[in-house]
Amino acid sequence: MCHTDLIPVNVVTGGDSLTGVLDAGGFAAADPALDLVCGWHMLDEGPRSRLREVVGSGSVEWDRGKAWAFQQALGALWYYIDSNPAMAQLGAWTPSRITADETGDPSRLAPPTSRVWTILRP
Repeated sequence: MCHTDLIPVNVVTGGDSLTGVLDAGGFAAADPALDLVCGWHMLDEGPRSRLREVVGSGSVEWDRGKAWAFQQALGALWYYIDSNPAMAQLGAWTPSRITADETGDPSRLAPPTSRVWTILRP
């Protein structure tokens, strides 16, 4: 079962530890990579690498999680731009993390040959 929406507003932390997960009504059978979006939405490079190591995510699953996070972020950005600035900001931060991972430079978009675009194409 997957949560499918592990974004910052659904995660409770205490200090450096995860203490709870909210909004569990969406638990469903789904692509397990959906639960990896939390790494892209919430964590910088070092902690994100540690998350990948701890969960044992392979390259294909990790890239699918990255693609799901990208899709969620773009949706949040345009949907919440006027009504919920905090969610819109999440939509802006996640692509920067993904771009930095792909290119080493968070200020530019991933190149057309990037794995992100390949995964997002049907």
